[in-house]
Amino acid sequence: MTGSVAHWIESYLEHVQARKLAANSLRAYRRDLESVAGELAELTGDSGLPVADLDPAVLRSAFARFAASRSAATVTRAWSTWNGLFGFLVVEGAVAGNPMQVVPRPRSAPPAPKPLQGEDTPERLLRTAASDGRKARNPWPERDVAVLATLLCTGVRSAELLALPVSALAGRVGDRRIQVRGKGGKNRSIPIEDDLDELIQRYLTTRRARFGGRLPGDAALWVDHRGEPMRRGGLQYLVNRTLRAAGVSDRVQRGAMVHALRHTFATRLAEDGANAAEIAKLLGHASMNSSQSYIDVTAREQRLSVRANRTLRVLGELSPRG
Repeated sequence: MTGSVAHWIESYLEHVQARKLAANSLRAYRRDLESVAGELAELTGDSGLPVADLDPAVLRSAFARFAASRSAATVTRAWSTWNGLFGFLVVEGAVAGNPMQVVPRPRSAPPAPKPLQGEDTPERLLRTAASDGRKARNPWPERDVAVLATLLCTGVRSAELLALPVSALAGRVGDRRIQVRGKGGKNRSIPIEDDLDELIQRYLTTRRARFGGRLPGDAALWVDHRGEPMRRGGLQYLVNRTLRAAGVSDRVQRGAMVHALRHTFATRLAEDGANAAEIAKLLGHASMNSSQSYIDVTAREQRLSVRANRTLRVLGELSPRG
């Protein structure tokens, strides 16, 4: 079986698209595949390069060129994407083996968690959404509170939240769960407490009042003020607007925004004694290393809090030093 790199990239993208990945994830797959393919074309002078000609040497050179102006995280992501492509090519019989195993990739630690700063910040956010939301031109505080509470109390990613259908709410009252389709098409079930369930049901009641009719199971769970499925920009605007209204926008670390609510959920789990395996299961982490980072951060914060104890200053005066 033969075929060019470009041909098999399109075949692989069709393959991953069947897993119903988020649009952003699909764009990232294409970007990583086409960027490295461009480096391969320049190296070989062949834009129609057959996949059978992709040996470890040319792939190492292409990745070295690709990595020159990009971060370690970007290179690692691209490496994983190409590793997935070659796994697909092996299954399809297009190549005999996967050469990516001998192509170096950066070793980077999981990114440090970036939860909301301030002990009372999540609660201030929710109270603000419930009160200040009524001052908007087209207020819908019931939806705003339910969205923010779901992010803070389940730890779902923004893409996962936006992809939820109405049928994702499963189980009886008192034993409700949200069925989430996560990265790589992996499913997980997250329990939701009665208070959160009540907020979501209140939102759904106001939604029916606004737009009428029944809510089929395949309808989007979260919608905008026109009744259309909520999009990423609308979610970011909601979180950003509420942070500003609550006067806590300075408590969000750079690059976090919506993801800060997920990190807050995980950090509080760690503070309450959850272990890495429990955190990984609830957050849908592929590796427990990511989950362990929340526990490590919590331990550091606890030690900093202890060091801030004013009694320690007296101990320093009393302790003889050589």
